[in-house]
Amino acid sequence: MRPFYYLFITLYPVAARVLSLFNKKAKLWVRGRKDVMEDVYHYFKSNTAPVIWFHCASLGEFEQGRPVLEGLKTMYQRHKILVTFFSPSGYEIRKNYKLADFICYLPMDSPLHAKRFVTTVRPSLVVFVKYEFWFYYLKAIRKRDIPLLLVSGLFRENQIFFKKYGGFYRRMLRYFTYLFVQTPKALQLLQSIGIANAGVSGDTRFDRVLATAQNFEPVPLIEAFCAGKKTIVAGSTWTEDDEELDHFVIHHPDMRFIIAPHDISEERLKECERLYKHTVRYSHLGKAHNTAGINTLLIDNIGMLSRLYKYATICYVGGAFGGDGIHNILEPAVFAKPVLFGPVHDKFPEAGELIEAGGAYSIENALELEKVLDELLSNEEQYAQSCAASLHYVQGNAGATGKVIQYIQEKRLLTS
Repeated sequence: MRPFYYLFITLYPVAARVLSLFNKKAKLWVRGRKDVMEDVYHYFKSNTAPVIWFHCASLGEFEQGRPVLEGLKTMYQRHKILVTFFSPSGYEIRKNYKLADFICYLPMDSPLHAKRFVTTVRPSLVVFVKYEFWFYYLKAIRKRDIPLLLVSGLFRENQIFFKKYGGFYRRMLRYFTYLFVQTPKALQLLQSIGIANAGVSGDTRFDRVLATAQNFEPVPLIEAFCAGKKTIVAGSTWTEDDEELDHFVIHHPDMRFIIAPHDISEERLKECERLYKHTVRYSHLGKAHNTAGINTLLIDNIGMLSRLYKYATICYVGGAFGGDGIHNILEPAVFAKPVLFGPVHDKFPEAGELIEAGGAYSIENALELEKVLDELLSNEEQYAQSCAASLHYVQGNAGATGKVIQYIQEKRLLTS
C-alpha cells in the first residue's frame, strides 16, 4: 500500500491546483500552503519555549480538540501552542484563534516536508484529533521520540487498518504513544490488530458543548426575531436537508424558522431563498424596514450556530441526507432540545445513542419529518421527555478531556 499512498500525496496537490481554477475551497487550500514552510521557519527558528502541536483536519476536529488545548494552555502557560489544519474550512474560520500562538495549514505529507517541519517546530507534545494519519509526519515524530497522542479517535471495522492488506496503515497507528478512543468498540478493533497502547476516554466534544452552554452569550437580534414563538433551528443544512424542510416551513407561517446552511456562498444562499420563500438574511435583519410575512431567518455568517440552538423549540441538524455526514448534534442537545436529522448517520455513534436515549429522531423523508415535528409540538409530555433526555445524555458523557490531561500529567509528557 505504500506506493499507492505515495502516489496519493503526490497527485493530491496537482488535483488541488487544477480545481483551484474554478473552486474557491481548492484555491484557498493551494494559496494557504504556498509559503507555509517559510512562515513556520521564520516564527520558530528563534523560539526557545516548548511547543505543543495540535493537528486538526477541519473545524469540527478543532472544536473537538479545543477542550484539551485550552486545558493544557491553562496548566502549561510557558508553552507555545501550534495548531495546523488540513482543510480551509477549519483554517479560514479559526486562523485568528487567540489561545494559539501560531496557526497554519499543514504542508502536504512528504519525507522532506515532515522532516523540515518537525525539526523546525521541535514540539514537546503532538496531538492529532480524531483522524488523519499522515505517514511521514507520524514517522518523523516517532523517530525523534516526541510523545504523540490521538484524541477522540473513532474506528470502524470497514476501515483499511483492519483489512488484510492494511499493514502499512496499521504501522501508522503504532507510531502513536497512546490512542484515546471514543467507544469500547473502537478499542476492541485496535486490540484485534495488536494495538495495546489505547484506552476509552469518550468524546471531548461533550466537554466542549457543555463549556459553550455554560458561557452562553445572548444574540439580541435572534431573540427579537423569535419573539416568543415556537422556533425550529436547522443547522449546517445541505440542499437535500432544505428540500425536506421547506414544505413544513412554508405551511407554518405562524412559527419561526432559522436556517443556517453549511455553505454560505451567494449561490447557496439564493437557493435557500428560493426554497423557503419568506426569508430575510441575518445581515439584513437589523436594516429591514418591513418584515411582515417573514417567518424564516437565513444565517449568512459562520460562527454563530452553536448559540442559535438555545433559541429553538426543536432543532434539526443537517448532513445526513447526502451531505458529508451528520454535523454536530451535541451542540443542540446540550441546550435540552429534541434533535432531528436524516437517515445516514451510521458513522456517528452519538446519533444512535441519542436516539436510544429518547432525545433524537432520525427521519427518512419530508412526510416523516413533518409527522415527528407535529408530535413534538403537540404532545407536551413527549416534548419534555425528549428535552430532558438530550441534556442528560450530554451531561452523562462528559469527562474525556480530564482523562487525556490526567494521562499527560501522570506520564509527565510535559513539564511546567
